[in-house]
Formats: sequence, structure tokens, C-alpha cells
Amino acid sequence: MRERQPIAPNRFGLSWLLPRRVKPYWLACIPLAAILVVIWDGAAAAQHALDLDTLDFSDPAVIKGTLDAIFIFFCAVLVIAMNAGFGMLETGFCRQKNAVNILSKNLIVFGIATLAYWAIGFALMYGTDFRGFIGTAGFFLSSSDPATYGLEPFPAGLPISVSFLFQVAFAATAATIVSGAVAERIKFTDFLIFSFLLVGISYPITGHWQWAGGWLSQLGFADFAGSTVVHSVGGWAALVGALILGPRQGKYNADGSVNALPGHNMSIAMLGCLILWIGWYGFNPGSELAATPNVPYIAVTTTLSAAAGGVAATFTAWIKDGKPDLSMIINGILAGLVGITAGCDAASYPVAVFIGLVAGIIVVFSVAFFDSIKIDDPVGAISVHLVCGIWGTFAVVFAGGDPVAQIVGILSIGGFTALFSFIVWTALKATLGIRVTPEEELEGLDIGEHGMEAYSGFVKEADVLAGSSSSVFRGDE
Repeated sequence: MRERQPIAPNRFGLSWLLPRRVKPYWLACIPLAAILVVIWDGAAAAQHALDLDTLDFSDPAVIKGTLDAIFIFFCAVLVIAMNAGFGMLETGFCRQKNAVNILSKNLIVFGIATLAYWAIGFALMYGTDFRGFIGTAGFFLSSSDPATYGLEPFPAGLPISVSFLFQVAFAATAATIVSGAVAERIKFTDFLIFSFLLVGISYPITGHWQWAGGWLSQLGFADFAGSTVVHSVGGWAALVGALILGPRQGKYNADGSVNALPGHNMSIAMLGCLILWIGWYGFNPGSELAATPNVPYIAVTTTLSAAAGGVAATFTAWIKDGKPDLSMIINGILAGLVGITAGCDAASYPVAVFIGLVAGIIVVFSVAFFDSIKIDDPVGAISVHLVCGIWGTFAVVFAGGDPVAQIVGILSIGGFTALFSFIVWTALKATLGIRVTPEEELEGLDIGEHGMEAYSGFVKEADVLAGSSSSVFRGDE
């Protein structure tokens, strides 16, 4: 028998405690587990369930508060379902060899975002205010006092639980936006780490400035449902990530020309777009934070802008490229949705159509612009969420917003997010390396990162290339 070799000592001096295949960095889980145990008793004591025996359900205020809570819960479910839309859209727009990777990112990112927002983000965003900049209390949902999170006691205000659920759905959306722009070449681990930090730290800080009565809100900045607070934040993080990560292999030629890397399934991309459109009825009307007569009005402005964006993008691409491009129809609809999100509560119907029309035109030229400067965004996420998010936030001025406050909000939130993202992406690149190997990228991230295929038994791109090479070789014989 082969003699067992002694395990080499490692830098932690703990090799005798570790099985051979366990990496030393897993030891980092030990202090994290200890922290969770320490705070567990305090967090477990904060129960947010209401004592129903103390409520008078014949009281109109209690009835109204209950309806508000149920309505916001329903809207939260719609926004959470948008993860399916993002997953379908991104998967369809990318190549089949990366389908499992993209689906995995879009599914697990909600789990990562939920834990990050529960532990840190919700308190930083809505906890007790510190000089209009950041929240300072209620970590791990540990407070049972609604005032800690800027809420009135029920029934005047929402229960803490439903407020958290609705807000975490928005937070996860910001992280999901990043997934599409860095698709087909990023390491799975690095994406998860970045998502945790974005949702746990950066997003809630800038969100506090506006939605928790912070300094931007006091300045008069208006962003009703998140054209900047959510969409541009995700767009800035995506832009910095795509810039640092670099383009996919074969996307750009030395002479500056662009090679198309077409998506493999436009059917599910279209389905993803429609799911996102439906989910937006939780996103925008839900931001009313109550069941009021304004809800259907917000739904109509949202619909008009989305429709105008889709139509504008269709004809713009048709005129520009000679054909009505389905991918541009999809991105035009999403551009209209992102554009109206900031002002959906205040825009008139004609203004909503105008915002969507401009967004639909912008997105077509924006996609071409980023390709011209060799920033590779496989799904157009930067153009849809960042560029049209900026447009939609500024367009609030057509609904009575202050142009100076809107510009300050766009620049301050964008600058903070870009700086934070640059620091995190650069640190990840220097330590773990954020890009898969060229061999893994060529073979597909499904095999390299996950060891499985989305379409087992189906003909793949690699098979077609191999078959073509073999035919040529036999012909030469």
C-alpha cells in the first residue's frame, strides 16, 4: 500500500485540525458563527407579530391598516417574482453554455441579498438617522419598536415585517441588475461577495439619503420608486464591474469592429421581459406604501411609459439598422419602465408617454455607444438601468421637480456607488481574481463553475464548431 504522506503545515498553524481537502479560509466562518450566536438572544427577543387579541377589527383604522399591509405584501411578492424575469431575460440573451451559471446567479442573489439586508442593510437604510447620512440602529431586525425603522405603530404605519419584505425585494433588484452586465465571464464566488456588499452597505447608505428622510430628501430630490435609488445604483455597479472585468473573448476585433454573440433563446428572453413588466406593478404602485386611490393612476403612467418605450425602440432600431430587432423591443419596454419609475406618481399621462418615448430612443443608441467604447454588456443592463435611470430621474422636472436637486441626487448617488464599486471590484480582482480562465470561458461557465449543463443532450455551440472542423478536415483528405 502507498504510504500516507504527512499534511504540510499551513500558515494558520492548524493543519492538524483540518481535513486534507478543507481550505484554511473556511476558518473565517468561525468568527461569523460566533457573532451570530452572540447577537441571537437579542434578535430572537424582537418579535414583530402583532397581538391580534388587542386589535379591534371593527375599527376603520385597523381595517385600513390591515388592507395596507396585505397590499404591500402582494406588491413585495410581485417584485420578488421579478427575479424570474431577470433570470429568463439574461439567460435568453446569453449563450446556452452559460445558462446554468446565469440562472444560478439570479436565484441565489435573492438569498444573499435577503441575509445581507436583514443583518445590515435594513438598519443602515431605515434605522435611527445619523445626520441625514446613515441609519444606526436595528441591525438583524432586532428592534420591536417601529420608530427605529421610521415607521408609525400599527395601524397608522406598516408592520416592521412587511416593510422589511417589501424593501428587501427592491434591494435584491439592485444586485440582480449587475448580473447581466458581467455575464459569461465572471467568477460565481466574486459575484456573490460583491452582491452581499452592495446590498448590505452601498445600496442602503444611498437609499437612506432619499427614502429615510436623509439629506437628499431634505434637499428636495424626488425619486418615488427608484429610477436612481435602485436602477441607477445597479447600473453604476454594473458599469464599473464590466469595465474592470473586460469584454468577453471574441466580442471586439483589433480594428474596433464588434462581433455579435447572439443569445440562444429569445423566447425566454421575451417571457422574462413580460414577467418584469408585470412585476413592475408591484414596484411602482407598491411604492405608494398604502392601498390608496393613487395606486391605479401610478399603474397607468407605468403602462403608458413602458408601451411608449417599446414602440420608440422598435422604430428607432428599424430605422437605424434596417430591421425591427426583438432585443431592442425588449430593452425599449424595460427602458420605459425604468424611466417612469422616479416620477410615476406625479407625471401626467402625456408626460409619461414622453418619458417612455425618449427612453426607448436613448436605449438603442446607448447600447451602440457602449459597444463603440468596448464595454461589453451582454444584455444591455447598463443602457436600460443606468442611462435610462438617469434620464427618468431628471425627467421628474417635467412633473414639477427641482432640476438642481435632481442633478445633485443623480451625481451624488452615482458617485458614491461608482467609488464603492470600484474599491470592491478592484479588491476582488487583486485577491481572488474576478474572471474565469480563458479555457472555462470558451467551454462555458456551466461546466467550469457548476459542473452541469442546462440542456444536457442538446447540440451545443462547441459541438457545432467541432463538427464543422471535422468536415473541413475530411474534405481536405
